[in-house]
Amino acid sequence: MSNTQSKDVILIGAGVLSTTFGTLLKHLAPDWNITLYERLDRPAIESSNESNNAGTGHAALCELNYTVEQKDGSIDIEKAKEINQEFETSKQFWSYLVQNKEIEDPQAFIRPLPHISFVMGRRDVSFLKRRFETLSQHPMFEGMEYTEDKEKLAQWMPLMMQGRDSNVPVAASKIDYGTDVNFGELTRQMAKNLSESDHATVHYRHEVVGFNQRKDRKWEVRVKDLRDNTVETHITDYVFIGAGGHAIPLLQKTGIPESKHLGGFPISGAFLVCRKPEVVEQHDAKVYGKEPPGTPPMTVPHLDKRYINGGISLLFGPFAAIGPKFLKNGSNLDLFKSLNSSNLLTMASAGLKNFPLVKYSIQQVLMKKEDRMKELRRFVPDAKDEDWELHIAGKRVQVIKDTKDHGRGFIQFGTEVVNSQDHSVIALLGESPGASTSVSVALEVLERNFAQYGWSDKIKEIIPSYGESLITDTKLMHKIRKQTNKTLQLDK
Repeated sequence: MSNTQSKDVILIGAGVLSTTFGTLLKHLAPDWNITLYERLDRPAIESSNESNNAGTGHAALCELNYTVEQKDGSIDIEKAKEINQEFETSKQFWSYLVQNKEIEDPQAFIRPLPHISFVMGRRDVSFLKRRFETLSQHPMFEGMEYTEDKEKLAQWMPLMMQGRDSNVPVAASKIDYGTDVNFGELTRQMAKNLSESDHATVHYRHEVVGFNQRKDRKWEVRVKDLRDNTVETHITDYVFIGAGGHAIPLLQKTGIPESKHLGGFPISGAFLVCRKPEVVEQHDAKVYGKEPPGTPPMTVPHLDKRYINGGISLLFGPFAAIGPKFLKNGSNLDLFKSLNSSNLLTMASAGLKNFPLVKYSIQQVLMKKEDRMKELRRFVPDAKDEDWELHIAGKRVQVIKDTKDHGRGFIQFGTEVVNSQDHSVIALLGESPGASTSVSVALEVLERNFAQYGWSDKIKEIIPSYGESLITDTKLMHKIRKQTNKTLQLDK
């Protein structure tokens, strides 16, 4: 295979992962032909949309589930360091797009916003203090503050301290250089740039409905034009499936062995939203708490300030709900259609192993507004019913698979790359922190499937820390962070 020969690539889905990979590929191989198909009428309608996610620039600054308490009481911060490095990688790529005028105004999609971890009760206060003591020793998390002082806490988050029971121990840690990210706007910018490129085209209202691999390893991809229901077949060297919740059914349609013994469990997110100015102005942070005992990371309660559609709002959640759709704009048959002879036992085992999660989801479905307001008042004691309304957010599909280490029916959290043995099909499955770490995910795709093209030097032009560790090289980490913060206008 010639490394200089032009290739054809089909991207499926116009979310943040497909547009990130497509944009990166456009710079690495400008003569390759990239075609993106999206079944809806514009980009970033599903999970990438700013109203369907919390917009947290996941950098492990406040997310307690990335710092795990060990049996001896120590705090393992390895995952937190990895997540922080991956977000710094994303910032470098976004800075490159700003410098190349592909994004004109970085404040349209990213803004500085303090990240706070908040806990209640003696046990969790002890945990947070140990977490702070461990994290603050690492240069990546320098500047982190910690307090149990009620007056100090009232300065950090006045809305959350008003009316709070003074007898309950509380504590918080705070870092000022967190961010709020409008992933919808970022995705729309990248999709627009792709559509204007010489060797890239973007087609909306086009749905991929089937695949067939030829003897020469190229793929015939059947695409339905939803405007007139006509179906055309397109030939491509590579298929990239970045279709959010719909990625699993599409992967199954390829028939590759890697699609077997794989399933998905769809979960809806819901948030309480407040847009009342006199309430919103009292909260200037993203505040993350601790997930309820026995529940997965997706249940972590948080209260976020958001910049959306030119306005400012507060968002509290998430509240989970179960339903058969794999996408918010999907079908009630999605889950059932994804079941087959290879994954039926996998899915059944997951249900039995994770009964607490199923039970929790059912309880969440049955919640009334008064129940959700009760949860909110653990964060905002004086919250009034009339100030908050329920918003149904995007879908996330938890990947369920069989593994050697965990056996049958293991639920995988986070984003996972699946590729065919011949590297011609790549699918991105899973959920958060996918958007924040989308660039690292795209780099993993390149390293695992496109290494023969020798793009390392060009990648390093785009992402200066590529191939080096921001975790161990403190000098480089400071240099990179200073540069990206300046370019993205994150310096206060």
